[in-house]
Amino acid sequence: MPHCTPHAPRLWPCGPGGSRVSCAPAMNTHKNRALPARVGFALRGLAHALRSERSLRLQAGAFLLVLVALIALHARPVWWALVLLASGAVLTAELFNSAVERLADELHPQDSPGIGLVKDCAAAAVLVASLAAVAVAAAFVLEQLLVH
Repeated sequence: MPHCTPHAPRLWPCGPGGSRVSCAPAMNTHKNRALPARVGFALRGLAHALRSERSLRLQAGAFLLVLVALIALHARPVWWALVLLASGAVLTAELFNSAVERLADELHPQDSPGIGLVKDCAAAAVLVASLAAVAVAAAFVLEQLLVH
């Protein structure tokens, strides 16, 4: 859907309740840029999230500790794959949660039950990914106890 502006030549049903308002394509300086620029945007977002989100720093720290444990315990490649996938899912969910919260706060700074529910769902995604990662960790520990 085009971005609504007061100076656009066309009418689109994008106003409140589907009302017809003038709309024009939004200008996006990040779209269709070269790969190095897009990677730069992603790294800037990651750095900002790590600076501003305590829960992301906690998850990233846990990930580093798990990597140390995998090295120390000489984990088989399948465990590396499972841990990297599970940890990647947790960190990705955490980043999306941060993005959703930030966007919601920017667009609707007042308390709102609907916005609260959106934030709760984003947090639930982190919880689900974290529980899956804990299940992978438990399976790894169980194998270590049974094999040794």
